[in-house]
Amino acid sequence: MAILIDPPAWPAHGRLFSHMVSDTSYAELHAFARNHSISLRAFDRDHYDVPDDLYSRLVSGGATPVTGGELTRALIASGLRVPLKERPEKIRNTLLRQWSKYFPYFTDLGEHLLEQWEQPHRTYHNSAHLLEMLTVLEKLTPLTAELVLATWLHDIVYDAQPGKDEEASARFARDGGAPLIHQDAISQQQMDAVAGLIEATAAHTVDQLPPEIAQAFSSHEVHAFFDADMAILGAKTPRYDRYSAGVRQEFSHFSDEDFRRGRKQFLADAAQREQLFYTEKARRLFEEQARDNMRRELQSLYL
Repeated sequence: MAILIDPPAWPAHGRLFSHMVSDTSYAELHAFARNHSISLRAFDRDHYDVPDDLYSRLVSGGATPVTGGELTRALIASGLRVPLKERPEKIRNTLLRQWSKYFPYFTDLGEHLLEQWEQPHRTYHNSAHLLEMLTVLEKLTPLTAELVLATWLHDIVYDAQPGKDEEASARFARDGGAPLIHQDAISQQQMDAVAGLIEATAAHTVDQLPPEIAQAFSSHEVHAFFDADMAILGAKTPRYDRYSAGVRQEFSHFSDEDFRRGRKQFLADAAQREQLFYTEKARRLFEEQARDNMRRELQSLYL
């Protein structure tokens, strides 16, 4: 296990920066950064950007100096390198093509929505999550325009404020979706159902759903939508670790103690459910891995 750092050679903001990574785990990397008073805001997907004046102190503190090439190769070998499909700038065209497939006359609206997903403060709830959710959803149920729209809008507002984000996203759907309604791409009733489904993601339960949802979506579609949103819990270990690291970064306005408390409660509540996923296919694809991931993260939160 090692923390690796390359020479300060990357210019930004009028100074030079190094990259700092772990060859083992994000947890190790975050712990090392925290012990050396490096802000979580300096974390960029799979590495920390650290200014040149910290280089010697970090090496003295235990970071192993390596070349840029050695650092990159070690990061790839560890499985911690963020792949292209999780990089918003690499998947933009893929998402816009998919939007145009369902809403071909609303390219400007699709680009506007995607800009919201690509906001820099989003380190998990970004366009990579949007693409992953659409990909999983298509595996669970045939896609419809309503399901695609609900997916594009379900986290369109995200400020790491549980409950408030869902309410704001539903309002955005009702207001921002007006061009679709005015030009008969979707009905007012369908948009109301989309907004209701978005609001329901706050609790992520199918109990007591408003009637407008049942009028536009089958129960299977609702179950598949919720399962696709939570499929990240059953991702392979490196992706799950990037997800949990991204969530922590999004909640950087919380202290470590407060975040740990809330995160432990979320994981503990989820783990107590008899089944994490509603659809049989999602359980088959994700349930076992999800429970392993959550168990491992819970253990790390108690260390």
